[in-house]
Amino acid sequence: MILEEDVKKTFAGLVAIDSPSLGERAMAQHIKAMFAELGVELAEDESGTITGSDAGNLHGYIRGGLGNPILLSAHMDTVMPARGKKAVFHPDGRITSDGTTVLGADDLAGVTAIYEAVRYLIQSKAEHRDVELLFTTGEELYCKGAKAFDYGRLQAKSALVLDLSGSIGTAAYAAPTILSFEVTVIGKAAHAGFCPEDGINAVRAVCEAVAKLPQGHIDEVTTANIGILHGGDGINIVPERCTVRGEIRSLQHQKAIDVAQRYKEVFAAAAGAVGAKCEWTQQVDIKAYETATDSAVVADYRRACESLGITVSLQKTFGGSDNNVYANNGLEGIVIATSMNDVHSCKEYAHTAEIVQVVEILLKVCMGVIASFYNGQ
Repeated sequence: MILEEDVKKTFAGLVAIDSPSLGERAMAQHIKAMFAELGVELAEDESGTITGSDAGNLHGYIRGGLGNPILLSAHMDTVMPARGKKAVFHPDGRITSDGTTVLGADDLAGVTAIYEAVRYLIQSKAEHRDVELLFTTGEELYCKGAKAFDYGRLQAKSALVLDLSGSIGTAAYAAPTILSFEVTVIGKAAHAGFCPEDGINAVRAVCEAVAKLPQGHIDEVTTANIGILHGGDGINIVPERCTVRGEIRSLQHQKAIDVAQRYKEVFAAAAGAVGAKCEWTQQVDIKAYETATDSAVVADYRRACESLGITVSLQKTFGGSDNNVYANNGLEGIVIATSMNDVHSCKEYAHTAEIVQVVEILLKVCMGVIASFYNGQ
């Protein structure tokens, strides 16, 4: 039996620790100590030298002997405002912050569920498949920790990543490429009153380009957004420079690349039309993946949920996660709902009973393989 009081205690202890992105040292130490009490050693890698975090990713392996190993993963960092967090438990089972910070259920609900599942497996001495663990840093910064991890260390080929909003039973099997870009149009400054005709207005060129570009949902699998526009040095000066930053997301990687190329060409044309220069840079922050809905990991998850009376909902998401990185390093995984709601806001909340459900799902995935194992399936 998974006790709600145990879940509440574990979750509250994690929430009380400050763990902003790239400042996960205290959280890493706490998680290592928690698992050490269970006899599970979590090795910390040296990814901090690459990511800039004061901590590394944590990796562990628990032998069970039945079936193929499964990777359970969550991230240690939380978005700001996150200093001085505390979990407030309400009579209806909801858990919130005090309203001045995020709660950090993203992703400490995931850490809690993994820990409670592992604790049950060890203390009950139940038969289970091998369980591999990975807790990452800097996930909120386009998965910095996951990108810096050495995947040669992993034995598991399938993964459950605990990092999704939605009703328990929801799982994301596809997520997009996220491509960020920056473009600067360089014109010519001039006095706006005495000789404006001597200037080349960079802001005007940028605005003409933006007006021609599609934004929002370009199609069913692609979105684009211009989020920052900055230019000019004064209202009496023809603006010499204007910089635009934005992102493109697509469930089809090549389509994200193609849309970025279109954006680049439109900005270059608008700049050239007025005699300005155009500087463009772009980077793929994470790459799209799609896990087959008839894959073993989806079948395990579906079987586990259905055995608990939980409705399964498989979805594509426009949010990225560590699973994007895992998938592009050869793992077959899905991202599962983990009782995190209104994330990235001070209204974020979780629910104790839902975290318990997630623990039960993990246990079914880890132990439910026994039936098929003995049946030779």
